[in-house]
Amino acid sequence: MPNKKKIRVKVKKRKLKIKNILILLLLLILLYFGINYILHIKIKNIYIINNNIVPDKDIINSAKLEEYPSFLLTTSREIKNNILKNDYIKEVSVTKKIGSKVYIDIEEYRTLCLYNNEIILESGNKVENIYDLNLPILLNDVSSVYKDFINYFSKIDTNIITKISEIEYVPNEVDKQRFLLTMNDGNYVYITLTKINKINKYNSIKDQLEGKLGIIYLDSGDYVEIKE
Repeated sequence: MPNKKKIRVKVKKRKLKIKNILILLLLLILLYFGINYILHIKIKNIYIINNNIVPDKDIINSAKLEEYPSFLLTTSREIKNNILKNDYIKEVSVTKKIGSKVYIDIEEYRTLCLYNNEIILESGNKVENIYDLNLPILLNDVSSVYKDFINYFSKIDTNIITKISEIEYVPNEVDKQRFLLTMNDGNYVYITLTKINKINKYNSIKDQLEGKLGIIYLDSGDYVEIKE
């Protein structure tokens, strides 16, 4: 038998390209640090607008932005929900803009009056007077007409509210929604809730008194009784 020649099979060994692996690792490291850097860019500027009662500092603290946290990791929803925990805040709009800027647009509840050292808001809620606001003082209990009181007094112009010193609930047999307003200038105004819009014309009514003081009846008859 002829001799069989052994066939040698060459196995090619794949050489790992260490250079490529190192480049890949370097890119992954750079990507990690790049993302980490971007995520930790802090908020640079906070702009708060349309707040008249609650100071900027209190809004920033409520929003938990006093340490100027990450711009990307701090969401607009989170900021809004934190601010809405303040009893004086009615609505909040938060906008994030290029340059790590945050704009916070505030809508506050209207403050109507003070009763037992608490502020009555347009929402009907009562809150502490932590901002030392100067408001009309409600002298007596209005629980029997509270919802209507809130609803109608919320319609009084803000510049007129500031002219009222005291509010007294003085119902009679004919009108269970009758109030007496003591004005800062010394005039008195009787008014019923359903006619509350008439008090918004107080400045023009006052001008007709020509410097005299009087009792203005806007609850019925619309007439003035001049004080002697």
